[in-house]
Amino acid sequence: MTRIAAASDHAGYSLKAALVAWMRARGYEVQDLGTFAPEPPVDYPPICAGAARAVVAGDADFGLVVGGSGQGEAISANKVHGARAALCHDEYTARYARLHNNANVLSLGARLVAPELAEAILEVFLETDFEGGRHLPRLQEIAAIETEECAKRS
Repeated sequence: MTRIAAASDHAGYSLKAALVAWMRARGYEVQDLGTFAPEPPVDYPPICAGAARAVVAGDADFGLVVGGSGQGEAISANKVHGARAALCHDEYTARYARLHNNANVLSLGARLVAPELAEAILEVFLETDFEGGRHLPRLQEIAAIETEECAKRS
């Protein structure tokens, strides 16, 4: 069973709630990390980093972060060492985020993507496998940059 850690700010709450229900109805195991209401303000960085941490720790197979635009949510998730969050606005970007980049966190903008399109994007993201091959060395280069930057801070 595929496990997903889901998180949002107040702007993404309604879409996240709809997608959590959609995933559960299809048999996915979903850990909803919040927020749990649409009232602002909600500081999304720790919530979205929590979803990415769940993925990196192996407690979830994928993460889903949702905000107004999805930008800050993706940035927050990408601060977690080992997270590869992709902001996707259509099925094409979701497919290639997985195929070529092995993205493990999907970021969506609730003010930009209608619920039906969000479901389609999420489905493509969850059902597409990493292609590997020529893309693997690039992911290794990304990981090396990440390690180098962490070492600079130590």
